[in-house]
Amino acid sequence: MSKILVLYYSSYGHIETMAGAIAEGARTAGADVDIKRVPELVPEEVAKSSHFKLDQSAPIAEPDELVNYDAIIVGTGTRYGRMSAQMANFFDRTGGLWAKGALIGKVGAAFTSTASQHGGQETTLLSILTNLMHHGLVVTGLPYSFQGQLRLDEVSGGTPYGASTLAGADGSRQVSQNELDGARFLGAHVAALATKLAA
Repeated sequence: MSKILVLYYSSYGHIETMAGAIAEGARTAGADVDIKRVPELVPEEVAKSSHFKLDQSAPIAEPDELVNYDAIIVGTGTRYGRMSAQMANFFDRTGGLWAKGALIGKVGAAFTSTASQHGGQETTLLSILTNLMHHGLVVTGLPYSFQGQLRLDEVSGGTPYGASTLAGADGSRQVSQNELDGARFLGAHVAALATKLAA
């Protein structure tokens, strides 16, 4: 049984929802899954005035915990086409793991959320995957065997670089069924790859 970490940062809850779906997909493929989040860096009064979702139940991850997993699936909202400062800060704290090559050979994948349809999903996913590749992870995206990527009847997230969703400029759009299906598919896909590599 592969052990998978779904590691995320979520301001408004969309990424938190995606993390749950990814974990669900990985569990259906037989994986043991933990969901953890990175620390908030924004002062509490600013987070409250910006209507951040502050009641997230996932425990805070520590960089050294990454070595305990066969696969790491990382998600964060987009900030100008790149990962959020909160997630970047977490990876900036993994230098000791990098120096030891502690994550080499693990499976890695990414997921994200943007306000708009063309808000930098793919560049953000690639910015996450770049960090994972520097650590020596074997990375995967969301393959086109997930047929939801080919839908033209609705505006939807989902890219070959990872699962994604659209939140709307005011955060009011919720994760669609197709996007949840893509997240579950990614989780199951990563779990299957991690099991094959472990064998």
